[in-house]
Amino acid sequence: MPEGRARPLRILHVLRAPVGGLFRHVRDLARGQLARGHAVGLIVDSSPGATEAEAALDDLAPHLALGLSRVAMSRHIGWRDVSAIRHVSRRGAETRPDIVHGHGAKGGAYSRLVHGPPGIRVYTPHGGSLHFHRHSPLGFAYLTMERILEPRTDLFLFESAYARDAFLAKVGRISGTTRVIHNGVTAADLEPIEPAPQAADFVFVGELRRLKGVQVLIEAVAELASAGRTVRGVIVGSGPDAQAFAALASARGVKALIRFHGPLPAREAFRLGRLLVVPSLAESLPYVVLEAAAAGLPLLATRIGGIPEIFGPKTDDLLPPGDASALAKALAQALDNSPAYRARALELRQRVKAAFSADLMVDQVLAAYAEALSASVKLRSN
Repeated sequence: MPEGRARPLRILHVLRAPVGGLFRHVRDLARGQLARGHAVGLIVDSSPGATEAEAALDDLAPHLALGLSRVAMSRHIGWRDVSAIRHVSRRGAETRPDIVHGHGAKGGAYSRLVHGPPGIRVYTPHGGSLHFHRHSPLGFAYLTMERILEPRTDLFLFESAYARDAFLAKVGRISGTTRVIHNGVTAADLEPIEPAPQAADFVFVGELRRLKGVQVLIEAVAELASAGRTVRGVIVGSGPDAQAFAALASARGVKALIRFHGPLPAREAFRLGRLLVVPSLAESLPYVVLEAAAAGLPLLATRIGGIPEIFGPKTDDLLPPGDASALAKALAQALDNSPAYRARALELRQRVKAAFSADLMVDQVLAAYAEALSASVKLRSN
């Protein structure tokens, strides 16, 4: 907190869907802020999230001094945005937060378009708009909106240096306070995981959409099969491209080798495979990599987004995105050299334990709030 500020902060988090890494980040951040005595509230899309996320919201709700409210939020720009912005404005007026913290493209837009609440506006992109290109209609709309909203942002928090650099390249300069604060894992995440007795060769865990590279993984399995190597895997998750991926597995003749499973808690899903495959085409700083690394699970991942920041100086094993042949070769090598890959996994676990703590993440976010609040006070006094 800024010097001379004795009372707890009033923090209102705004996000759209309670799913995936974005929700995991907000959940851990809210819990940490509550544990440090701050008053916290959440505004979330009214559409239900995964069972685990809904349970987490139910667990948080009684402790939220600024309340938990749900309002319809569309994935892309639409008419629901008007009512959502009004809802966030009304909640801001009622709770009078010191911090309105928007997460993701939609949460970030709503938190910065509101009128009336005191305090400062904070934005964490979580990928969001940064996955788009300006030459596409949606990309043009989102990146133009980011430029319009940039002056209304007191503090930018990026999960990775990659996300910060992508924002600067696609949106332009940042006038507010800027900090890179990596996602973090908890003590529970650091409990080792062993594969189930009947575990498959690999497991994928995530949203089933092309951005996650599931199609590349299917092609890699097909390439190995055509060379006479049988590799079996489980794909855990749901998403807009689930049917297309199942159809691709059938078309490539590997339907019997790949089992599609609905969403599961990450640690439960990890036990379904001997190693985790993260074939993403775009990421910021994915929790699934942090969680697998924290649990000591061997993994194969692409050299994309903030993933190299997790691996640090030892990034030789990271794979080129979109390259099914490279992934097929890496899969075969990892399965044939299991002890070596498990040793590498234990080294990565120690790095994550030391440098990617949820407590450190919470403390750094609160310190950034304090800095931005102090800057805001000085600006108003001049």
